[in-house]
Amino acid sequence: MKLRAVVAMMEHETNTFSPVPTPLRRFGSPDVPRGAEAYRLFKGTGTGIGGFLDVADEAGMETVTPIAGNAAPSGPVEASAYAAMCDAICEAISRGCDVCFLDLHGAMVAETTDDGEGVLLARIRQLAPELPIGVSLDLHGNLTDDIVDNCTALVGYKTYPHIDMYETGEHAGRIMLSALEGSVRPVMSWGNRPLLAQTLCMGHEDRPMGPLIDLARKEEGAGLLAATVFGGFPLADFPSAGLSVVTVADGDRAMADAARDRLLDAAWREREAFIFRSEPLPETIARAKALDGGPIILLDHADNAASGGTQDTVAVLKEVIQQGLEDVAMFGICDPEAVEEMALAGVGSRIALRLGGKVAMPSIGLPGEPLEISGTVRALTDGDYIVTTAMGRGTIESMGKTAVLDTGNVQIVVCSRNSEPFDLGCFRSVGIEPTQKKYLILKSRIHYRAGFRAIAQHELPCDGVGVTSSDNSLFKFEKVRRPIFPLDSDASA
Repeated sequence: MKLRAVVAMMEHETNTFSPVPTPLRRFGSPDVPRGAEAYRLFKGTGTGIGGFLDVADEAGMETVTPIAGNAAPSGPVEASAYAAMCDAICEAISRGCDVCFLDLHGAMVAETTDDGEGVLLARIRQLAPELPIGVSLDLHGNLTDDIVDNCTALVGYKTYPHIDMYETGEHAGRIMLSALEGSVRPVMSWGNRPLLAQTLCMGHEDRPMGPLIDLARKEEGAGLLAATVFGGFPLADFPSAGLSVVTVADGDRAMADAARDRLLDAAWREREAFIFRSEPLPETIARAKALDGGPIILLDHADNAASGGTQDTVAVLKEVIQQGLEDVAMFGICDPEAVEEMALAGVGSRIALRLGGKVAMPSIGLPGEPLEISGTVRALTDGDYIVTTAMGRGTIESMGKTAVLDTGNVQIVVCSRNSEPFDLGCFRSVGIEPTQKKYLILKSRIHYRAGFRAIAQHELPCDGVGVTSSDNSLFKFEKVRRPIFPLDSDASA
Protein backbone atom coordinates (compact mmCIF):
# COMPACT_ATOMS: atom_id res chain seq x y z
CA MET A 1 0.00 0.00 0.00
CA LYS A 2 1.32 3.44 -0.94
CA LEU A 3 2.44 5.84 1.76
CA ARG A 4 0.46 9.07 1.71
CA ALA A 5 2.42 12.35 1.86
CA VAL A 6 1.04 15.83 2.45
CA VAL A 7 3.31 18.30 0.65
CA ALA A 8 2.71 22.03 1.08
CA MET A 9 4.36 25.43 0.86
CA MET A 10 3.66 28.49 3.03
CA GLU A 11 6.43 31.06 2.62
CA HIS A 12 6.63 34.65 3.73
CA GLU A 13 9.47 36.75 5.13
CA THR A 14 7.78 39.37 7.27
CA ASN A 15 9.26 42.83 7.70
CA THR A 16 7.40 44.15 10.74
CA PHE A 17 8.41 47.70 9.76
CA SER A 18 6.93 47.41 6.26
CA PRO A 19 3.72 49.29 5.37
CA VAL A 20 2.99 46.85 2.52
CA PRO A 21 -0.08 44.72 3.39
CA THR A 22 -0.08 40.93 3.09
CA PRO A 23 -3.51 39.60 2.12
CA LEU A 24 -4.05 36.07 0.80
CA ARG A 25 -3.92 37.20 -2.84
CA ARG A 26 -0.26 38.12 -2.35
CA PHE A 27 0.55 34.40 -2.01
CA GLY A 28 -0.43 33.54 -5.60
CA SER A 29 -1.33 35.13 -8.91
CA PRO A 30 -4.19 35.27 -9.57
CA ASP A 31 -5.02 32.76 -6.80
CA VAL A 32 -3.05 30.70 -4.31
CA PRO A 33 -2.38 27.32 -6.00
CA ARG A 34 -4.14 24.37 -4.41
CA GLY A 35 -4.51 20.66 -5.09
CA ALA A 36 -3.59 19.43 -8.55
CA GLU A 37 -2.78 22.97 -9.67
CA ALA A 38 -0.17 23.32 -6.92
CA TYR A 39 1.41 20.04 -8.00
CA ARG A 40 1.43 21.06 -11.67
CA LEU A 41 2.97 24.47 -11.05
CA PHE A 42 5.77 23.32 -8.74
CA LYS A 43 6.66 19.81 -9.85
CA GLY A 44 10.09 19.92 -11.47
CA THR A 45 10.87 23.45 -10.31
CA GLY A 46 13.91 24.77 -8.48
CA THR A 47 12.05 25.18 -5.19
CA GLY A 48 11.89 23.43 -1.84
CA ILE A 49 8.45 22.04 -2.63
CA GLY A 50 9.80 20.90 -6.01
CA GLY A 51 12.48 18.89 -4.19
CA PHE A 52 9.93 17.39 -1.81
CA LEU A 53 7.64 16.37 -4.65
CA ASP A 54 10.46 14.62 -6.49
CA VAL A 55 11.47 12.72 -3.36
CA ALA A 56 7.88 11.64 -2.68
CA ASP A 57 7.24 10.63 -6.29
CA GLU A 58 10.48 8.65 -6.56
CA ALA A 59 9.47 6.78 -3.40
CA GLY A 60 6.13 5.92 -4.98
CA MET A 61 4.09 7.89 -2.48
CA GLU A 62 0.58 9.20 -3.00
CA THR A 63 1.02 12.98 -2.78
CA VAL A 64 -1.55 15.50 -1.56
CA THR A 65 -0.77 19.18 -2.18
CA PRO A 66 -3.32 21.23 -0.25
CA ILE A 67 -1.71 24.63 -0.86
CA ALA A 68 1.43 26.24 -2.26
CA GLY A 69 1.58 29.87 -1.14
CA ASN A 70 4.64 32.09 -1.57
CA ALA A 71 4.39 35.85 -1.06
CA ALA A 72 7.00 38.53 -1.65
CA PRO A 73 8.18 39.92 1.70
CA SER A 74 5.97 42.63 3.21
CA GLY A 75 4.24 43.52 6.46
CA PRO A 76 2.55 41.05 8.84
CA VAL A 77 0.33 38.45 7.18
CA GLU A 78 -3.36 39.23 7.50
CA ALA A 79 -5.12 37.01 10.04
CA SER A 80 -7.56 35.59 7.48
CA ALA A 81 -4.75 34.73 5.04
CA TYR A 82 -2.70 32.98 7.71
CA ALA A 83 -5.73 31.02 8.92
CA ALA A 84 -6.69 29.98 5.39
CA MET A 85 -3.26 28.52 4.63
CA CYS A 86 -2.85 26.79 7.99
CA ASP A 87 -6.38 25.39 7.79
CA ALA A 88 -5.74 23.95 4.33
CA ILE A 89 -2.61 22.14 5.52
CA CYS A 90 -4.17 20.86 8.73
CA GLU A 91 -7.34 19.69 7.01
CA ALA A 92 -5.28 17.61 4.59
CA ILE A 93 -3.34 16.08 7.48
CA SER A 94 -6.53 15.37 9.42
CA ARG A 95 -7.71 13.15 6.56
CA GLY A 96 -4.75 10.90 7.27
CA CYS A 97 -1.18 10.70 6.02
CA ASP A 98 2.09 8.91 6.72
CA VAL A 99 4.47 11.84 6.34
CA CYS A 100 4.34 15.61 5.90
CA PHE A 101 6.78 17.73 3.91
CA LEU A 102 6.58 21.49 4.47
CA ASP A 103 8.37 24.19 2.48
CA LEU A 104 8.32 27.12 4.92
CA HIS A 105 10.33 30.31 5.39
CA GLY A 106 11.01 30.62 9.10
CA ALA A 107 10.42 34.38 9.50
CA MET A 108 6.66 34.68 9.10
CA VAL A 109 4.86 37.08 11.42
CA ALA A 110 1.06 37.17 11.22
CA GLU A 111 -1.42 39.56 12.78
CA THR A 112 -2.29 36.79 15.25
CA THR A 113 1.21 35.50 16.07
CA ASP A 114 4.86 36.50 15.88
CA ASP A 115 5.84 32.89 15.11
CA GLY A 116 3.84 31.87 12.06
CA GLU A 117 5.70 28.64 11.37
CA GLY A 118 6.00 27.60 15.00
CA VAL A 119 2.27 27.98 15.64
CA LEU A 120 1.45 25.99 12.50
CA LEU A 121 3.83 23.17 13.43
CA ALA A 122 2.56 23.04 17.02
CA ARG A 123 -0.98 22.76 15.67
CA ILE A 124 0.02 19.92 13.36
CA ARG A 125 1.85 18.14 16.16
CA GLN A 126 -1.24 18.37 18.39
CA LEU A 127 -3.34 17.03 15.54
CA ALA A 128 -0.96 14.18 14.69
CA PRO A 129 1.45 13.54 17.60
CA GLU A 130 3.46 10.80 15.85
CA LEU A 131 3.49 12.18 12.31
CA PRO A 132 6.96 12.43 10.72
CA ILE A 133 7.40 16.04 9.56
CA GLY A 134 10.22 17.25 7.33
CA VAL A 135 10.77 20.98 6.88
CA SER A 136 12.86 23.14 4.56
CA LEU A 137 13.55 26.71 5.70
CA ASP A 138 15.08 29.88 4.30
CA LEU A 139 18.58 30.95 5.38
CA HIS A 140 16.90 34.06 6.81
CA GLY A 141 14.65 32.10 9.17
CA ASN A 142 14.32 33.26 12.77
CA LEU A 143 14.22 29.98 14.66
CA THR A 144 12.09 29.25 17.75
CA ASP A 145 11.50 26.31 20.09
CA ASP A 146 8.09 25.70 18.54
CA ILE A 147 9.57 25.37 15.06
CA VAL A 148 12.28 22.90 16.05
CA ASP A 149 10.39 20.93 18.70
CA ASN A 150 7.42 20.18 16.46
CA CYS A 151 9.12 18.68 13.43
CA THR A 152 11.25 15.60 12.81
CA ALA A 153 14.02 17.00 10.63
CA LEU A 154 14.73 20.54 9.51
CA VAL A 155 17.16 21.74 6.84
CA GLY A 156 17.84 25.34 5.74
CA TYR A 157 19.31 26.88 2.62
CA LYS A 158 23.08 27.16 2.44
CA THR A 159 23.12 29.84 -0.23
CA TYR A 160 22.17 33.50 -0.58
CA PRO A 161 21.00 34.14 -3.25
CA HIS A 162 18.96 31.02 -2.62
CA ILE A 163 20.11 28.84 -5.51
CA ASP A 164 19.81 25.65 -3.45
CA MET A 165 16.09 25.76 -2.63
CA TYR A 166 15.48 22.52 -4.53
CA GLU A 167 18.48 20.80 -2.94
CA THR A 168 17.30 21.83 0.53
CA GLY A 169 13.86 20.31 0.01
CA GLU A 170 15.45 17.18 -1.42
CA HIS A 171 17.89 16.98 1.52
CA ALA A 172 15.15 17.22 4.13
CA GLY A 173 13.00 14.81 2.12
CA ARG A 174 15.70 12.14 1.93
CA ILE A 175 16.33 12.35 5.68
CA MET A 176 12.63 11.72 6.17
CA LEU A 177 12.65 8.74 3.77
CA SER A 178 15.52 7.20 5.74
CA ALA A 179 13.64 7.83 8.98
CA LEU A 180 10.50 6.17 7.59
CA GLU A 181 12.59 3.16 6.55
CA GLY A 182 14.10 3.01 10.04
CA SER A 183 17.68 3.42 8.87
CA VAL A 184 18.19 6.72 10.76
CA ARG A 185 16.74 8.30 13.88
CA PRO A 186 16.92 12.09 13.53
CA VAL A 187 17.55 14.12 16.67
CA MET A 188 17.85 17.90 16.49
CA SER A 189 19.65 20.56 18.47
CA TRP A 190 19.35 24.30 18.08
CA GLY A 191 20.52 27.51 19.65
CA ASN A 192 21.15 31.17 18.90
CA ARG A 193 23.40 34.05 19.81
CA PRO A 194 22.32 37.66 20.55
CA LEU A 195 23.33 38.82 17.07
CA LEU A 196 21.05 40.80 14.77
CA ALA A 197 23.15 40.15 11.66
CA GLN A 198 22.50 42.33 8.63
CA THR A 199 21.24 40.85 5.40
CA LEU A 200 23.85 42.49 3.18
CA CYS A 201 26.51 40.53 5.08
CA MET A 202 24.95 37.10 4.48
CA GLY A 203 26.01 36.30 0.91
CA HIS A 204 27.33 32.74 0.72
CA GLU A 205 30.27 33.89 -1.39
CA ASP A 206 31.32 36.45 1.20
CA ARG A 207 32.87 36.57 4.64
CA PRO A 208 31.54 35.97 7.24
CA MET A 209 28.66 33.77 6.04
CA GLY A 210 30.61 31.80 3.44
CA PRO A 211 33.17 30.36 5.87
CA LEU A 212 30.41 29.54 8.37
CA ILE A 213 28.49 27.61 5.71
CA ASP A 214 31.69 25.75 4.87
CA LEU A 215 31.99 24.79 8.54
CA ALA A 216 28.40 23.51 8.50
CA ARG A 217 29.17 21.35 5.45
CA LYS A 218 32.23 19.96 7.25
CA GLU A 219 30.03 19.01 10.20
CA GLU A 220 27.76 17.14 7.79
CA GLY A 221 30.81 15.46 6.30
CA ALA A 222 31.83 14.38 9.77
CA GLY A 223 28.58 12.50 10.29
CA LEU A 224 25.70 14.88 10.90
CA LEU A 225 22.55 14.36 8.84
CA ALA A 226 22.27 18.15 8.43
CA ALA A 227 23.70 21.40 9.78
CA THR A 228 22.38 24.87 9.00
CA VAL A 229 23.55 28.34 9.94
CA PHE A 230 20.55 30.68 9.82
CA GLY A 231 21.57 34.30 9.39
CA GLY A 232 18.09 35.31 10.52
CA PHE A 233 15.93 38.19 9.33
CA PRO A 234 16.82 41.36 11.27
CA LEU A 235 13.77 43.43 10.27
CA ALA A 236 11.35 41.23 12.20
CA ASP A 237 10.84 42.84 15.58
CA PHE A 238 10.15 39.85 17.80
CA PRO A 239 12.14 38.13 20.56
CA SER A 240 13.73 35.32 18.54
CA ALA A 241 15.01 37.40 15.62
CA GLY A 242 18.68 36.85 14.90
CA LEU A 243 21.35 34.32 14.02
CA SER A 244 20.85 30.68 14.97
CA VAL A 245 22.05 27.15 14.19
CA VAL A 246 20.17 23.87 13.80
CA THR A 247 21.94 20.51 13.66
CA VAL A 248 20.45 17.08 12.93
CA ALA A 249 22.23 13.93 14.08
CA ASP A 250 21.43 10.23 13.75
CA GLY A 251 20.36 9.37 17.28
CA ASP A 252 23.31 11.15 18.94
CA ARG A 253 22.11 14.23 20.83
CA ALA A 254 25.57 14.98 22.23
CA MET A 255 26.99 15.05 18.71
CA ALA A 256 24.28 17.46 17.56
CA ASP A 257 24.82 19.70 20.60
CA ALA A 258 28.59 19.85 20.17
CA ALA A 259 28.36 20.74 16.48
CA ARG A 260 25.73 23.39 17.25
CA ASP A 261 28.00 25.06 19.78
CA ARG A 262 31.04 25.01 17.49
CA LEU A 263 29.05 26.75 14.76
CA LEU A 264 27.47 29.29 17.10
CA ASP A 265 30.83 30.14 18.66
CA ALA A 266 32.36 30.63 15.21
CA ALA A 267 29.51 32.93 14.23
CA TRP A 268 29.80 35.00 17.40
CA ARG A 269 33.53 35.54 16.79
CA GLU A 270 32.57 37.10 13.44
CA ARG A 271 29.86 39.40 14.82
CA GLU A 272 31.57 42.63 13.72
CA ALA A 273 31.73 41.33 10.13
CA PHE A 274 27.94 40.87 10.13
CA ILE A 275 27.39 44.66 10.30
CA PHE A 276 27.17 46.61 7.03
CA ARG A 277 28.76 50.05 6.76
CA SER A 278 27.55 52.38 4.01
CA GLU A 279 28.73 55.60 2.38
CA PRO A 280 26.70 58.70 1.39
CA LEU A 281 24.64 58.13 -1.76
CA PRO A 282 26.13 61.04 -3.80
CA GLU A 283 29.63 59.63 -3.28
CA THR A 284 28.58 56.18 -4.49
CA ILE A 285 26.95 57.51 -7.66
CA ALA A 286 29.99 59.69 -8.35
CA ARG A 287 32.22 56.64 -8.05
CA ALA A 288 29.94 54.74 -10.42
CA LYS A 289 30.11 57.56 -12.96
CA ALA A 290 33.90 57.33 -13.01
CA LEU A 291 33.98 53.58 -13.71
CA ASP A 292 34.64 52.08 -17.12
CA GLY A 293 32.87 49.14 -18.71
CA GLY A 294 29.49 47.72 -17.86
CA PRO A 295 27.02 46.64 -16.81
CA ILE A 296 27.65 48.42 -13.51
CA ILE A 297 25.15 47.29 -10.89
CA LEU A 298 23.75 49.98 -8.59
CA LEU A 299 21.97 48.29 -5.67
CA ASP A 300 19.06 50.27 -4.24
CA HIS A 301 19.14 47.96 -1.22
CA ALA A 302 17.23 50.16 1.24
CA ASP A 303 14.05 49.57 -0.80
CA ASN A 304 14.47 45.88 -1.57
CA ALA A 305 11.24 44.15 -2.55
CA ALA A 306 12.53 40.81 -1.25
CA SER A 307 12.93 42.24 2.26
CA GLY A 308 9.59 44.05 2.49
CA GLY A 309 10.39 47.35 0.80
CA THR A 310 7.64 49.41 -0.78
CA GLN A 311 9.68 49.28 -4.01
CA ASP A 312 8.58 52.78 -4.87
CA THR A 313 11.19 55.08 -3.34
CA VAL A 314 13.12 57.19 -5.84
CA ALA A 315 16.21 58.52 -4.01
CA VAL A 316 18.73 56.44 -5.99
CA LEU A 317 17.00 57.08 -9.32
CA LYS A 318 16.88 60.81 -8.59
CA GLU A 319 20.60 60.93 -7.76
CA VAL A 320 21.48 59.00 -10.93
CA ILE A 321 19.50 61.50 -13.01
CA GLN A 322 20.99 64.51 -11.21
CA GLN A 323 24.55 63.30 -11.78
CA GLY A 324 23.82 62.70 -15.47
CA LEU A 325 24.50 58.99 -15.81
CA GLU A 326 23.56 57.68 -19.25
CA ASP A 327 22.60 54.31 -20.73
CA VAL A 328 20.77 53.19 -17.58
CA ALA A 329 18.03 50.61 -17.04
CA MET A 330 16.20 50.28 -13.73
CA PHE A 331 14.18 47.51 -12.16
CA GLY A 332 11.98 48.60 -10.88
CA ILE A 333 9.41 50.91 -9.43
CA CYS A 334 6.20 49.30 -8.17
CA ASP A 335 3.53 51.87 -9.03
CA PRO A 336 0.24 50.45 -10.36
CA GLU A 337 -1.19 53.95 -10.76
CA ALA A 338 1.68 55.01 -13.05
CA VAL A 339 1.34 51.78 -15.06
CA GLU A 340 -2.31 52.56 -15.72
CA GLU A 341 -1.45 56.09 -16.82
CA MET A 342 1.13 54.72 -19.25
CA ALA A 343 -1.31 52.11 -20.52
CA LEU A 344 -3.89 54.81 -21.23
CA ALA A 345 -1.28 56.88 -23.08
CA GLY A 346 -0.14 53.88 -25.13
CA VAL A 347 3.22 52.65 -26.42
CA GLY A 348 5.14 55.39 -28.19
CA SER A 349 3.43 58.24 -26.34
CA ARG A 350 5.20 60.97 -24.39
CA ILE A 351 3.95 61.28 -20.84
CA ALA A 352 4.67 63.21 -17.64
CA LEU A 353 4.29 61.29 -14.38
CA ARG A 354 4.56 61.54 -10.65
CA LEU A 355 6.49 58.28 -10.37
CA GLY A 356 6.75 56.28 -7.16
CA GLY A 357 6.39 57.69 -3.68
CA LYS A 358 2.81 56.49 -3.37
CA VAL A 359 3.35 54.59 -0.09
CA ALA A 360 4.20 56.30 3.20
CA MET A 361 6.61 54.62 5.61
CA PRO A 362 5.44 55.59 9.11
CA SER A 363 7.81 53.15 10.86
CA ILE A 364 10.75 55.31 9.76
CA GLY A 365 8.82 58.60 9.80
CA LEU A 366 8.82 59.23 6.05
CA PRO A 367 6.00 60.13 3.67
CA GLY A 368 6.01 58.97 0.08
CA GLU A 369 7.99 61.30 -2.19
CA PRO A 370 7.12 60.93 -5.90
CA LEU A 371 9.52 61.96 -8.66
CA GLU A 372 8.26 64.33 -11.33
CA ILE A 373 9.48 62.74 -14.54
CA SER A 374 8.63 62.56 -18.23
CA GLY A 375 9.49 60.15 -21.00
CA THR A 376 8.22 57.82 -23.71
CA VAL A 377 6.21 54.68 -23.05
CA ARG A 378 8.30 51.91 -24.64
CA ALA A 379 6.47 48.73 -23.62
CA LEU A 380 3.33 47.34 -21.97
CA THR A 381 3.13 43.69 -20.88
CA ASP A 382 1.21 41.40 -18.52
CA GLY A 383 4.38 41.15 -16.41
CA ASP A 384 4.72 37.35 -16.40
CA TYR A 385 7.94 35.55 -17.26
CA ILE A 386 9.42 32.11 -16.58
CA VAL A 387 12.38 32.06 -14.19
CA THR A 388 15.54 30.52 -15.67
CA THR A 389 17.98 30.95 -12.77
CA ALA A 390 18.57 28.12 -10.29
CA MET A 391 16.62 30.11 -7.68
CA GLY A 392 13.06 29.14 -8.51
CA ARG A 393 13.84 27.76 -11.96
CA GLY A 394 10.70 26.95 -13.92
CA THR A 395 8.33 29.03 -11.78
CA ILE A 396 6.39 32.01 -13.09
CA GLU A 397 7.42 35.41 -11.79
CA SER A 398 4.44 37.74 -11.91
CA MET A 399 5.25 41.46 -11.91
CA GLY A 400 1.63 42.38 -12.60
CA LYS A 401 0.79 44.73 -15.43
CA THR A 402 4.10 46.29 -16.39
CA ALA A 403 5.34 49.23 -18.47
CA VAL A 404 8.65 50.82 -19.47
CA LEU A 405 9.25 54.57 -19.24
CA ASP A 406 12.18 55.83 -21.32
CA THR A 407 13.57 59.24 -20.30
CA GLY A 408 16.33 59.14 -22.90
CA ASN A 409 19.10 58.31 -20.43
CA VAL A 410 17.15 55.89 -18.22
CA GLN A 411 14.70 53.11 -19.05
CA ILE A 412 12.57 52.42 -15.98
CA VAL A 413 10.55 49.22 -15.57
CA VAL A 414 7.35 50.09 -13.70
CA CYS A 415 5.39 47.13 -12.33
CA SER A 416 2.13 46.56 -10.45
CA ARG A 417 3.29 43.83 -8.03
CA ASN A 418 6.36 43.83 -5.82
CA SER A 419 9.03 41.80 -7.59
CA GLU A 420 12.73 41.28 -6.88
CA PRO A 421 15.16 41.59 -9.82
CA PHE A 422 17.00 38.27 -9.55
CA ASP A 423 16.47 36.93 -13.08
CA LEU A 424 17.39 38.64 -16.36
CA GLY A 425 13.81 38.02 -17.46
CA CYS A 426 12.67 41.07 -15.48
CA PHE A 427 14.28 43.16 -18.23
CA ARG A 428 14.15 40.86 -21.22
CA SER A 429 10.42 40.24 -20.87
CA VAL A 430 9.82 43.96 -21.49
CA GLY A 431 12.29 44.33 -24.36
CA ILE A 432 15.40 45.55 -22.51
CA GLU A 433 18.66 43.64 -22.98
CA PRO A 434 20.51 44.13 -19.67
CA THR A 435 23.89 43.02 -20.99
CA GLN A 436 23.92 46.02 -23.33
CA LYS A 437 23.41 48.64 -20.61
CA LYS A 438 26.22 50.54 -18.89
CA TYR A 439 24.27 50.86 -15.64
CA LEU A 440 21.58 48.70 -14.04
CA ILE A 441 19.76 50.06 -10.99
CA LEU A 442 18.36 47.08 -9.09
CA LYS A 443 16.14 47.21 -6.01
CA SER A 444 17.92 44.25 -4.51
CA ARG A 445 20.33 43.21 -1.76
CA ILE A 446 21.95 39.88 -2.68
CA HIS A 447 19.39 37.94 -4.75
CA TYR A 448 20.38 39.89 -7.87
CA ARG A 449 23.51 37.74 -7.95
CA ALA A 450 21.49 34.70 -9.04
CA GLY A 451 21.04 36.18 -12.51
CA PHE A 452 23.09 39.37 -12.72
CA ARG A 453 26.48 38.63 -11.14
CA ALA A 454 27.56 36.72 -14.26
CA ILE A 455 27.11 39.84 -16.42
CA ALA A 456 28.26 42.52 -13.95
CA GLN A 457 31.55 44.38 -14.27
CA HIS A 458 31.08 46.29 -11.01
CA GLU A 459 28.58 46.14 -8.13
CA LEU A 460 27.97 49.11 -5.83
CA PRO A 461 25.55 49.15 -2.86
CA CYS A 462 23.68 52.47 -2.80
CA ASP A 463 22.41 53.92 0.47
CA GLY A 464 18.95 54.98 -0.63
CA VAL A 465 15.68 55.30 1.27
CA GLY A 466 13.29 52.64 2.53
CA VAL A 467 12.17 50.19 5.20
CA THR A 468 14.90 47.70 4.29
CA SER A 469 17.71 50.09 5.17
CA SER A 470 20.79 48.75 6.94
CA ASP A 471 20.77 51.76 9.28
CA ASN A 472 19.48 50.28 12.54
CA SER A 473 18.99 53.75 14.03
CA LEU A 474 15.98 54.26 11.73
CA PHE A 475 13.98 51.49 13.38
CA LYS A 476 12.29 51.36 16.76
CA PHE A 477 12.84 47.83 18.06
CA GLU A 478 10.42 47.05 20.87
CA LYS A 479 10.13 43.25 21.04
CA VAL A 480 13.54 41.88 20.08
CA ARG A 481 15.47 40.40 22.98
CA ARG A 482 17.98 42.76 24.61
CA PRO A 483 20.87 43.08 24.88
CA ILE A 484 21.61 42.12 21.28
CA PHE A 485 24.51 43.09 19.06
CA PRO A 486 24.85 45.60 17.39
CA LEU A 487 21.92 47.42 19.02
CA ASP A 488 23.81 46.89 22.29
CA SER A 489 27.57 46.95 22.04
CA ASP A 490 27.94 45.14 25.40
CA ALA A 491 25.88 42.09 24.34
CA SER A 492 27.58 38.84 25.27
CA ALA A 493 27.17 35.27 24.09
